[in-house]
Amino acid sequence: MRLNRIGYLIREGFRSIATHGFMSFASVTIIMACLIIMGSVSLLTINIDAGIKSLEDQNEVVAFVDETYSEEQARALEPAIAAVDNVSTVEFVDRVTAMDNFMSSYDKSLMEGIDETVFRHRFVIQLTDISLMAQTKAALESVEGIMKVNAHLDYAKSFVTVRNVVSVIALALIAILTFISVFIMTNTIKLATFNRREEIAIMKMVGANNSFIRLPFVVEGLVLGILGGGLGFLAELGIYHLVTGRVVGGITGSFINVVPLSTVAMPMFVAFMGIGILVGVFGGVNAIRNYLKV
Repeated sequence: MRLNRIGYLIREGFRSIATHGFMSFASVTIIMACLIIMGSVSLLTINIDAGIKSLEDQNEVVAFVDETYSEEQARALEPAIAAVDNVSTVEFVDRVTAMDNFMSSYDKSLMEGIDETVFRHRFVIQLTDISLMAQTKAALESVEGIMKVNAHLDYAKSFVTVRNVVSVIALALIAILTFISVFIMTNTIKLATFNRREEIAIMKMVGANNSFIRLPFVVEGLVLGILGGGLGFLAELGIYHLVTGRVVGGITGSFINVVPLSTVAMPMFVAFMGIGILVGVFGGVNAIRNYLKV
């Protein structure tokens, strides 16, 4: 196909957008709405997952050292503890520090006569994967010199269950919304194409091949997809900024940590533009498929 002919077809695609302004507007609006819904669900899932991960990081395991060990002997156990699978960080807490931490939570007048000998040296341990807490607890207890390990196994199971449920629900919602979005956008473009079926039939009768007829619709779908994806991305940025900056920050900002906008902006832009372009082109191609069978 010659370059001048390709240029003509591309111009026809842009002209068609302007000529069928209302349907073009409807297509862009549908793409925007569907992408905003999918984006909002995805961002909500990302923030919930980040919140659960933050709670997991705060769920500590405490390993108590044999009370007969001196501080030097207790500190010497750190390499063996750090070598245990699934251990992320290890912090040694001596008797005096343990006593000070305990006293700070209670009225000191009620704790008279208690000295540091009542407390044991201990290690505060963060885990890499909270779902492996039970196995890690058993491994830590097998380290010579460790007499007891406190681990919140029930909390760990709850966190893992919540994380799995959220992930499954999010994937299901995104899959359903993606299907609905493609269905709605394709049918919107089909509706716009229905009004041009006579134009397509005339082009077929004068000898135009399928590629010649199809290209303007591909260009039209591509442009509509880019517009829908870009505008949807800008709208999603505004919504996310509003929710995280005002609602969360003004009411529960001290309790909820949201994923920074700078972290999600680029992946979200790529996803919005990619989905918008793919759906637009697919919709443009699929919309005229039946009208080419003349």
